[in-house]
Amino acid sequence: MIELEIQGLSGNREGLLMDVGRLVVLNGFTLQRQRLVQDPHGILLTMVVRGPPRKKRGLEDALDGCERFISVKVFPFVEGQVLPHFAASRRPTASPAPAAVPAPTPPVPTPAPAAPLPAPVPAAVSPVALADKPVVAAPVVEVMPEPEPEPEPEFEFILPTPAPAPAPVVEAEPFVEIVPLEPDEQAVAKLLSGLEGDYPRIMPGLLALQDSVAEGARESSLALAGRQTGAWVFQREHAQDGPLDLRDAIERIGAPALRALVEVEQQGTQVHIRDSPLCAEGGHSGCSYFSGFLEGLLGPAVSSGELSIFPVCCRSYGADECVLAISD
Repeated sequence: MIELEIQGLSGNREGLLMDVGRLVVLNGFTLQRQRLVQDPHGILLTMVVRGPPRKKRGLEDALDGCERFISVKVFPFVEGQVLPHFAASRRPTASPAPAAVPAPTPPVPTPAPAAPLPAPVPAAVSPVALADKPVVAAPVVEVMPEPEPEPEPEFEFILPTPAPAPAPVVEAEPFVEIVPLEPDEQAVAKLLSGLEGDYPRIMPGLLALQDSVAEGARESSLALAGRQTGAWVFQREHAQDGPLDLRDAIERIGAPALRALVEVEQQGTQVHIRDSPLCAEGGHSGCSYFSGFLEGLLGPAVSSGELSIFPVCCRSYGADECVLAISD
């Protein structure tokens, strides 16, 4: 078996996980984990799947032909290695600051012309001298006023238009791979110690369990709690029933038992879980509990004795509901 990481860019989030999950299942692969991230270019899908090597080419061809994707790529998945999404927006490089515009130099005013000096006043003349000379009227000289200097023209300085600010870039949340850990058996045993009196009102205890254990042990601890709870319900209510085929086992045993915990609808060999308290939007997936529950409950009931359960999509990753596909 090989594990592959599917990275795709889509223009629409609605129903994306469900459509791609069905495509993965139809091509012989099982879904391990998935993630949706909003990006300025669209919706970034990251999905880790597992399946036989001989079906890899068929899966790649099916993904290339999927109309939900603008572009899609398939990479080998390496545990513990974080692979950046190929279509995620990159942070823009900082542009140099624009050069400062020098302040304009004010014009130097032209000095006004000096006023003309008054004419010299003649020395005083005696009256006797004036009497001997005829009186001649002095010519009238019309003095024209000096023209006023024209005002200096005002210069209009045109400053360069500043460049528009770059559009803000929303950084895509990186895909962080959580290292899986073994289940916290002590925490699970504490939760199920009062199962006889608490069932089916065990949802508050499950919420407390997934918040109290280490992040890497969350899914494995919920799966262990689910298997033990499902096995306990089978022994209490269905141990005397005969073996059933898979569809009948889901209809008669699996779906009714799940309805005691959450709202469930059966569609063939799939169960659709609505508004799962363990799978809040934008939070962590709790589908591993329901998968473990069905495994412990239906494993002894089906005639084949083998059971495989995997999540097609989950509400915590943006889907409208959680969907589990069951096969034997």
